[in-house]
Amino acid sequence: MSEPESIKFSIELFLREKFKNVLNKIAAFLIKLGLKPNIITISGLIGNIIAAILIGWGQLFWGGLLAMLVGPFDALDGAMARLKNESSKYGSFIDSVTDRYDELVLLAGLLIHFIRIENWLGCLFVYLAAAGSVMVSYVRAKAEALGYSAKVGVLTRVERYLILIPGIIIGQPLISLAIIAVLGNFTAVQRFYYVRKQALKNIIH
Repeated sequence: MSEPESIKFSIELFLREKFKNVLNKIAAFLIKLGLKPNIITISGLIGNIIAAILIGWGQLFWGGLLAMLVGPFDALDGAMARLKNESSKYGSFIDSVTDRYDELVLLAGLLIHFIRIENWLGCLFVYLAAAGSVMVSYVRAKAEALGYSAKVGVLTRVERYLILIPGIIIGQPLISLAIIAVLGNFTAVQRFYYVRKQALKNIIH
């Protein structure tokens, strides 16, 4: 089945292609040090957990900065696996699971921050942003398990990251969360209807 809607400009693909050579050089250096891709993946998760703790304590700048620094780890582990010819379904599984935790622990840190300062609107936006994040991933995973494609939408994981982290660093996480809450859930709905269109097309044919 042709999928013209899925062949769109992707910020994630653009960044990976733009910084491919840099990533490969860093990945090659880490391999020489004897590090494995899964170590980098777990290190990124640990870094985000520490960042979330800092955010929960109200240290938004330092927490956001740390989250920004460990963000590229997600691309580095994949580059290392490719250079070592160790790419596997299990490695991809680990990467996907830790990606979800990376995002959710940061949102948990923001939730604690908003509870501490009694900002209940902030708590609501954290919930809506988390719901959108989970549903975007779930709709795609469920669709692909059933043989459909769902690689569409205005706000995928990388875009959410690029919106969330700057907002945390400049001390305006509420604005970032509001954007993610709206566009994240909109993306989940986009993917739902994209799968529905494929299902109806299969019925007609």
